[in-house]
Amino acid sequence: MMIGGVAMVSRSIGMGEGDRARRIATTAMVLTVGVQLVVSAVIWAFRRQILAASGAEGEVLDLGAHFLAITLPSMSLIAAAILASALLRAIGDAWRSMAVTLSAGAVAMVLDPFLIVWMGWGITGAAISIVIVRVIMTVIGLWFITQSHDLLARPSWRNMRNVARPYFAIALPAIATQMSTPFGNWVLTREISHHGESAIAGWSVIMRLSILAFGGIFALSGAIGGIIGQNYGAGRPDRVAEAFVAALKFCTVYTLVTWVLMATLSGQIATSFHLSAEGEAIVRSFTHYAAGAFILTGALFVANATFNNLSRPLWSTAANWMRDGILMFPLALLLTGWTGAVGVVWANALANILAGSVAAWLAWRYIQGLEAQPRQP
Repeated sequence: MMIGGVAMVSRSIGMGEGDRARRIATTAMVLTVGVQLVVSAVIWAFRRQILAASGAEGEVLDLGAHFLAITLPSMSLIAAAILASALLRAIGDAWRSMAVTLSAGAVAMVLDPFLIVWMGWGITGAAISIVIVRVIMTVIGLWFITQSHDLLARPSWRNMRNVARPYFAIALPAIATQMSTPFGNWVLTREISHHGESAIAGWSVIMRLSILAFGGIFALSGAIGGIIGQNYGAGRPDRVAEAFVAALKFCTVYTLVTWVLMATLSGQIATSFHLSAEGEAIVRSFTHYAAGAFILTGALFVANATFNNLSRPLWSTAANWMRDGILMFPLALLLTGWTGAVGVVWANALANILAGSVAAWLAWRYIQGLEAQPRQP
């Protein structure tokens, strides 16, 4: 839903229609928060069943359900905060957008050790920390978009009716696109859970390490969307092409540098998490080899942002589900059969390589075919 708001707001800014951008931003905020409230309520009610279906049992199931019971009610807050940060990027205010997320990270760095370790609250402390961080992030994000840019207006049914249809034409495919990644991760987690707790521990380290080490790649997909949308709205496909190529170059350089650093530090990483030999082997397969696939993982992100902001959101949906719904499961079955738990790492990398290559090629072909006149959203 954030993607729909960014695409429409950035295009309106590029076309010089500031009032329309304000109406779109308001509608996007109301709809995003409202939908997230409903989704969170449903997941909260069935959280134990969902965790059990994901392979959790015993104490792990109880702790997971307890954690979600505390954190899920605050999901509407993080939805508002993420959308606020994205809207700031859409209008070109990258510094304030960054401040929204960095402030949350800074607070978490203090709260997490205080509540989890010093207070001794464990899982409960982690959950409470997340809720507090989300509150702070939301307040800062809403303050910036209202006080610094006056980007939100009083909601009205008329504006919502006018905006809702084109907004959901982008948002619904984007929702389907974003759901594919957690589905793919769920598939891989289910497969590696058959190999025991040591394998799960190694996989968990890889998941967190990916977010930390490749944060620049994940952030790029959000940052490039506003740039592409503004230039598309302004009728400058040449600049759209320049932004696309620059993003791919960034993915390549960033991944290569990060890959070298992780390979160098893989021993220390494994030791710091007290992994067993099996868990360490899984982490090493990622840091030494599979991490290089993030070049094309990033290409997939960039292609999806391009599709969403060039009125082709269903293309991004198809690209992501090709990876997570078609390729991921059979690759995981095949490769774990050959190599054991490490096969999950290879399956994830190979699926990203195949999907990223196809998506980037399609995006580039589409950009080349754009006409050099302004496009209507």
